[in-house]
Order: sequence, then C-alpha cells, then structure tokens
Amino acid sequence: MMPGTEVNDRDVKDVLRIEEISMSFGAVSVLRNVNLHLRRGEVLGLVGDNGAGKSTLVKIITGYHKPDGGRVYLDGEEVRLRSVQDARAHGIETVFQDLALVNELSVYHNLFLNREQTGGGWLKVLRNKSMRAAARRCLDEMAVDIPSIDVPVAKLSGGQRQAIAVARATQQKDIKVLLLDEPLAAMGAKETALIINLIKGLTRDTGISVIVIDHNYTHLFDLCDRINVIQQGQVTMDANLSEISMEELIERMVQSRRNELSKYLPGFQASAKTEINPQTNGGSR
Repeated sequence: MMPGTEVNDRDVKDVLRIEEISMSFGAVSVLRNVNLHLRRGEVLGLVGDNGAGKSTLVKIITGYHKPDGGRVYLDGEEVRLRSVQDARAHGIETVFQDLALVNELSVYHNLFLNREQTGGGWLKVLRNKSMRAAARRCLDEMAVDIPSIDVPVAKLSGGQRQAIAVARATQQKDIKVLLLDEPLAAMGAKETALIINLIKGLTRDTGISVIVIDHNYTHLFDLCDRINVIQQGQVTMDANLSEISMEELIERMVQSRRNELSKYLPGFQASAKTEINPQTNGGSR
C-alpha cells in the first residue's frame, strides 16, 4: 500500500473533517485541539455540558467564528470559512433553536424566505402559484404532514415548525452538511418521532450529513449513528452508538463530573450508585 492511501480513503468517506481546532476568548480557552469528522449520510450527535464548547464549535463550522488554529476540510479539501454566507456557499446549513421563521407568513412563504421566486421584471412580483406548488411538492417528498401550506406558521405545532425549518434548509443549493441545535427540545413523543423520521429520511434519501446537538440521551440513541462527547473544550469520546450502551455513556459523563468536582473539592467522592435520568443530560433524578 502506498503512503497516504488510508488518508485518501478516509477523505472520500468524510464530507467534513476538523483537525486541531482551537479557540480562545481572551484568557479563556474554549476549544483545545478538537478533531471531528462526519461521514456522508451520517447523523452525528454532539453532547456535552453547558460551556463545554459545543456551540463555539458549531459556530466555527458555520463560519460565524474564525478559529485561532486548526484546519477545516470539506470533501477532503481544506477550506477557510470566512462568514456564514461563505459556509452556506460551501453547502453548510444550520437550523438554530429559534428556527428563524416569520410567524405571520404562510408555510410556503417561509419555505422560500430570502429566496423568493419573482417575475415581472423590475416590479419583482412574487410568483406565489409557483412557490406554492414547489412547497407542496417539497413537503410531500419529505413526508411532512402539513394540511395547508397557506396557513401562517404561528398556527403550526412545534414539530411542524421544526419540520418547516429543516425543509427550508435542505432546499438550499448543493447542501452537504446540516447542523441542528436542539431540534427536539420541548416536544412531545409524537412530534419527536416526526422529526426523527424526517432527519433519518433525509440522510437516507439525499445523502446529506447531519450534526445534532441534544442533551437528551434517549433522542441521541434513537436518531444518531455516532456520538462525540465534548468536555472542557476537547472531544473525549467518539463512539458508534451501535457499540455503546446508554448506561456506558451516562457513566462516562458522570465520571467526568466526579473528576471535575474532585479538582475543586479535595476529598470529594460521588456515590457509584447515583441514579441517572437520560432525559436530563445525565442529571440525577
């Protein structure tokens, strides 16, 4: 085997690869030599305590922050993401918790927000009939059940609103990577299942790769192929969810907290029998 063959094979499989990314705000080191990779058509879960560095890492991937050091690769080629618009041009889309929907506008107008179809020359008349047909076709293809695309999104359920935000992001040209920030927050079981099925269908049918930030371990095991744990600015676990149990993940997180507390509270010993609630990011019941 020629030198570099293994690296080239990995590059072909990875749509996104991050190497040695570091970021500080003043004297505070937020990310320290982070390595992360995302395969084509994969759903990667990103988990960690508040302040662990998840949001900063996502903002680097979306071009919002420029790292102090490290490299970002897309399809095996190094890129410098200079802005959010630049990241979008490279095929990286993000749906944040606020969804960025306009409540007063209809479903189909939200799907075409900031990329409206217009005609009539300089008058820029909205081509509503064309947008309605395209919106209906898009939602049907994604199996999103929205009875009417004419209603304001304010009248939709939380799961339907999330589905609209995801659908809008995936309609962007040449999308490769979709980042979802807490897409299942404050949803009931039925709506959670709707979004999980939507994301799985996207990766299966389109090959889009997804990174999901979620604090609920049950969601992660239902949705993701692999998980990365970020603790104190570093990726401390990279595991296929088919090869790890929820109990092992929870114990890993709890042990990390014990170790952290022992730094500040000499003699601290947490009970090995601590009960854990997987729906509250490993917090005790």
